[in-house]
Amino acid sequence: MEWETVIGLEIHAQLSTKSKIFSSASTEFGQAPNSQACAVDLGLPGVLPVLNVEAVNKAIKFGLAVNAHINQRNIFDRKNYFYPDLPKGYQISQMDLPIVGEGEIEITVGDNTKVVGVTRAHLEEDAGKSVHDMFNEYTAVDLNRAGTPLLEIVSEPDMRSAKEAVAYAKKIHALVQYIGICDGNMQEGSFRCDANVSLRPMGQEKLGTRAELKNINSFKFLERAINLEVERQQDILEEGGQVVQETRLYDAVKHETRSMRSKEEANDYRYFPDPDLLPVEITDELMALIKSSLPELPVEKKARFIAELGLNEYDADVLTSQKSLADYFEIMLKNNQDNAKLCANWVMGELSAMLNKNQLEIEQSLVSAQDLSQLIVRIGDDTISGKIAKDVFKAMWEGEGSADQIIESKGLKQMTDTGAIEAIVDEIIANNSPQVEQFKSGNEKILGFFVGQAMKVTQGKANPKLLNQLLRDKLS
Repeated sequence: MEWETVIGLEIHAQLSTKSKIFSSASTEFGQAPNSQACAVDLGLPGVLPVLNVEAVNKAIKFGLAVNAHINQRNIFDRKNYFYPDLPKGYQISQMDLPIVGEGEIEITVGDNTKVVGVTRAHLEEDAGKSVHDMFNEYTAVDLNRAGTPLLEIVSEPDMRSAKEAVAYAKKIHALVQYIGICDGNMQEGSFRCDANVSLRPMGQEKLGTRAELKNINSFKFLERAINLEVERQQDILEEGGQVVQETRLYDAVKHETRSMRSKEEANDYRYFPDPDLLPVEITDELMALIKSSLPELPVEKKARFIAELGLNEYDADVLTSQKSLADYFEIMLKNNQDNAKLCANWVMGELSAMLNKNQLEIEQSLVSAQDLSQLIVRIGDDTISGKIAKDVFKAMWEGEGSADQIIESKGLKQMTDTGAIEAIVDEIIANNSPQVEQFKSGNEKILGFFVGQAMKVTQGKANPKLLNQLLRDKLS
């Protein structure tokens, strides 16, 4: 039987506020365990939560960025469950009236573009963290994260492959960074995904039984986990079994998913409006103010790169996939407005290769955007060739100086003296008459031989365009 995969994602984006969603405790990462959990976060008797307005503003900003309906009156609910890292015995979240309603995100996988629906995005507080590997016989609990503001972004079950799910997650990841509501740091847990995966016979409308894969913190693991879960469910169904609705954990080390607990339904959590928090009323004036503060969104930047810079869709899509990457590229453009394609090629080529080789993010690049920009200028004004530029870039990466310093100290400037190059060409032609005859007989490929000889004599410094033109003129 042919099966169709159905995937929906729940993304938890930690909002980049300095304090927690209902208390003044710090959200700073990496502090000593349990040093940032105050009485409100712990739910001690007599305390009352106070809503962080900045968290509300950031949620509205997200909703406007995905063209979603904003519920200008929304409420907070208590989601009741018992777990060691949830000190209050309930989580303050939103159920029936979330702050952000339906929106949409456009994704591209290969040559196919589709729209994925955003069902809702609601505010909630994070739980603490259970640490299982600190003690042999005990689980430790760190409550620093308790009360940290989250925006849970829930998609429609519109994705049909792990690649589509990754494309959607990356789009959300880029967007929350562009609009400045989340730093997107997956290693620190600022951006986490839960994937709901089910299978159904191809052509069937009814959804199959889903399993939820929890707390996946990398795009690579998201793709692997979904593909593994699809295989697991397909094996069960083809053997005549039934998929159980449950929450599963993806183990990246063992490359397996394993059951954590049976999946609860909404009524299992006994949601009810939080009696300590008033409904949130969002004015038209606040909506207008936040909308006016939105920066250029990724889709808008991509369109501008295509229309104004002449980049193709693929290049524009890659360069706008991360805010930091787009920022780096745009700094390079300041001195290279007429060489946008060359800048794009270097960012996506030599720079990306070096970053990948050294397992660095673009923010950690050992060559700044300003310095790489100057190297592109030297290619554009024919000071050096593109081939020599690669050697200069390597030296820049290794800390040998700026592009100009390296070009000067190593004597790498191109030969652009027509007379000098012409003399070298004349000598090479005079000494290689058999190859000259081959060219005149129609063997165009032999031109590479003459170019190679000239580059050998000039140590690669002859201007390639000038050299090729002189050779053709002399051999014709």
